Amino acid sequence: MSSRLMRFALSVPACVLAGSLLVAAQAPIPPAPSAASRTARDGIYNDEQARRGQALYKDKCASCHGATLAGANAPPLAGNAFLSIWGGPVADLVDKVLHTMPQDDPGKLTRPQATDVVAYMLQVGKFPAGRTELAADAAAQAPISVVAGFMPPAASFVSAGGQRTFAPAGNLNQVMRGILFPSSNLIFTVQTHDPAAPAPKRPANQSNEAFSTFEWGQGIYKGWEIVDYAAIAIAESAPLLLEPGRRCENGRPAPVTDPEWIKFTLELAETGRAAYKASQTRNQEIVSDITEQIANACLHCHQVYRDKRARNAGDLTNQSARCTK
Repeated sequence: MSSRLMRFALSVPACVLAGSLLVAAQAPIPPAPSAASRTARDGIYNDEQARRGQALYKDKCASCHGATLAGANAPPLAGNAFLSIWGGPVADLVDKVLHTMPQDDPGKLTRPQATDVVAYMLQVGKFPAGRTELAADAAAQAPISVVAGFMPPAASFVSAGGQRTFAPAGNLNQVMRGILFPSSNLIFTVQTHDPAAPAPKRPANQSNEAFSTFEWGQGIYKGWEIVDYAAIAIAESAPLLLEPGRRCENGRPAPVTDPEWIKFTLELAETGRAAYKASQTRNQEIVSDITEQIANACLHCHQVYRDKRARNAGDLTNQSARCTK
């Protein structure tokens, strides 16, 4: 059995999911339009609150979103693209900061602190300050909209030809790590795990045991079926990388019309089909060998669009340059 590749792992830097702040529901899908009577143009925060927010932003957020909120490893937090996603209730933006930021240490800010950060974001976004602070109470924030008449991005639309098209629901890394990464690792597991073997008996108390997606799946489906489904997931989800409007974790548009990007996407889709064909043989050795093709399909794209060198030699964590050549 091949032992060349035991696992093909993606690095998961701290700012990765901060990218969810900018993507048409590549952030959480905004709620229905609100009947807000006030907007951020009405001076809903004051300068002192923005100063507190600036200090918090510099300490907690700038390393990912940039010193001027213009974006770096994570998306920009000001400008038209940002407002097209987060122009709804102020409470939603505060909730996003409160519950998911900073990405490497979420849930540590208090609601008043998250509100202060949002006040600073509004200041940088050229929304005027007022005389009073923005109240931290969620109920008080809910009726206030960032942008007047905000309409959330449509989840889908029908073209002139009658075909329904769906907008991206996640950024590029969310698709990679939510679908392609776990599906690939399920197939890599075949190198050390015979899908035809009985599911292992687990101790009654598994509190200290590592979670295994493969073993979890074996409790529902047969081992080889899991490999089949993983291969199909790769083949079927590869075209998602070509969806118009898809963004990288850093907020940059994915280069969906770039010929090389298209070539790598087709390679991934074909590799998924090849993996499914290999799985249908129910031969562990054949599937183990196909894992090299899966790894190479990922590597070819990563070398061009993902692995960007930073200032230090050998450092491939320059996320701000990803999705570019």
